[in-house]
Amino acid sequence: MNELILERLEGVSSEPGVYIIKDRNGAVIYVGKAKNLKKRLASYFRKPVQSDLKTAILVEKTASFDTIITGTENDALILESNLIKQYHPRYNVILKDDKRYPSLRLDLGEPYPHLQVVRKIAPDGALYFGPYTAPGAMYQTLKVINKHFKLRKCRNSVLTNRTRPCLNYQMGGCLGPCCMDVDPSVYNEIVREVVLFLKGQTHDLIRKIRQEMLCAAENPDTYELAAELRDKMVALQRVVEKQVALAVDLKDRDIIGLAGSGQSSVITILTVRGGYLTASRHFPFEETLAADGEMMEAFIRQYYERVSFIPKEILTSVPIENQDLIETALSALKGASVKILHPRRGEKVRLIQMAVHNAADEMGRLTSADAAKANLLLRLKNRLSMDRLPARIECFDNSNLLGASPVSGMVVFQNGAPSRRDYRRYIVRTVEKPDDYAAMAEVLKRRYGKGEPSRPFPDLLMVDGGKGQLNIAAAVMRELGLDGAFHLIGIAKKDEAAGETRDKIYLPGRVNPVNLGQDEPVYHLLQQIRDEAHRHAIAFHRSRRGKRTLSSALDAVPGIGPLRRKALLGHFGSIQKVRAATLEELKAVPGISQRVAEALHEVLRRRS
Repeated sequence: MNELILERLEGVSSEPGVYIIKDRNGAVIYVGKAKNLKKRLASYFRKPVQSDLKTAILVEKTASFDTIITGTENDALILESNLIKQYHPRYNVILKDDKRYPSLRLDLGEPYPHLQVVRKIAPDGALYFGPYTAPGAMYQTLKVINKHFKLRKCRNSVLTNRTRPCLNYQMGGCLGPCCMDVDPSVYNEIVREVVLFLKGQTHDLIRKIRQEMLCAAENPDTYELAAELRDKMVALQRVVEKQVALAVDLKDRDIIGLAGSGQSSVITILTVRGGYLTASRHFPFEETLAADGEMMEAFIRQYYERVSFIPKEILTSVPIENQDLIETALSALKGASVKILHPRRGEKVRLIQMAVHNAADEMGRLTSADAAKANLLLRLKNRLSMDRLPARIECFDNSNLLGASPVSGMVVFQNGAPSRRDYRRYIVRTVEKPDDYAAMAEVLKRRYGKGEPSRPFPDLLMVDGGKGQLNIAAAVMRELGLDGAFHLIGIAKKDEAAGETRDKIYLPGRVNPVNLGQDEPVYHLLQQIRDEAHRHAIAFHRSRRGKRTLSSALDAVPGIGPLRRKALLGHFGSIQKVRAATLEELKAVPGISQRVAEALHEVLRRRS
């Protein structure tokens, strides 16, 4: 293998480009770029001993490689990014999606902008603040804004159809643009203040409000306004008191620290706005074989593609190779100059050390948590008399309503934690009457009956049910020639009427359930996996049933076809929100007339 690689290396160009490393199965495991392809690949494969552990592991797993010449470093940078998105190589730095974290959205294109809590940042021209890794902090921020800045709280569909102001207006928390004649310039000034606050420029905002308060206090007719401004200023000062001052120059900057051991690393980013620390976030990466500089560069590129604000200065704990290219790319995104610095002395080194210390602390916490999970899996292995550690556990559960619309859900736990990207949903196709055994058999054959494409196989397969479901699973494995390929267990709910206090765990060929002793964490892990499979299957079944119910309801309304059905779902975002919509909200959907909205509302009301 090494001779083939060295022979292939002789013909590699010295131009800029991208290299694609593959394993023995032909799978892409790493994608990288280089100013000089021949020199970069030679640094991997010509050295008898690698000084870097990560590089040594990558070389060991390499069976072949391909190269693509791009001509320029910038083209190589773009191509590398596209190939990583295409192949998702196992050992590249791939930043996970932020959909699970909420953000605040403010669309300045609306007549009267308002804040929305969203889970996805879209390139729609709106301002986004976040994502907030601590949702509680975000809602506390929103609470301060709602109390002291009179932005509207209602949705756009409500704004255009409301006939009288809501309770927020009555309580003085909103200017009431839905019904009142509000000067857009006055409202936009409030929006500008909110933007300053959310960008962390609270000191500038406090100075602005203090000046307005002093001006209002000079006139007896505006004493009430002065008192209102005073309360707002005091509230903002309390927010500032909770922030930690990190720099005296009051600049906006991000500080990125890297800590890691072996194939595991953590990147911590400290967000400094106006010289004050406003947030910190940790990004753990597993099985990453990139060098520290490559890892930092890949993180910066991916992170700033999805955030709403890029500071003018970014401090990094390790230098990056293509600094000029990355600065140019970030400057284009921001529309202003962005500098990436790797300080070696002065006050900024202290800031870098703080970020690295936080990253190392998070790395230690994760390592301790991983050790606890490994110990838990070892105890489970011993309790079930397994010959391997149950690193990958798959669990199936079926769901139906009186035999109708049967479905099944599969969940995967990797190293004791949910691996949601591996979850699967199955629509049972061959079973027409209520038959849980037949449904289980069909789904198991579809999951494991495809030969090599069915891999990876689990170390432990769980089925929700007692000895009956477990016997079906064992029979299917024998039929597929997988008998003994992995371990099987069934988990059945406790029978409280019979005095049982625990769920029962069954093994194939054994009449009585397994006695797991007093090891409660092992029980809780198996119950957690079973409950997650149950939730997953139930959610899928409800989704299918709801779509079918709504579809039949929409089909019964004259004037609603595929286009209007799509418009309704696109406007409201979910089936549940269509059902809960008022007549005014239905009329606000583009393409839905008064007559169609009234007919649809009546049908949905009757079905509810």
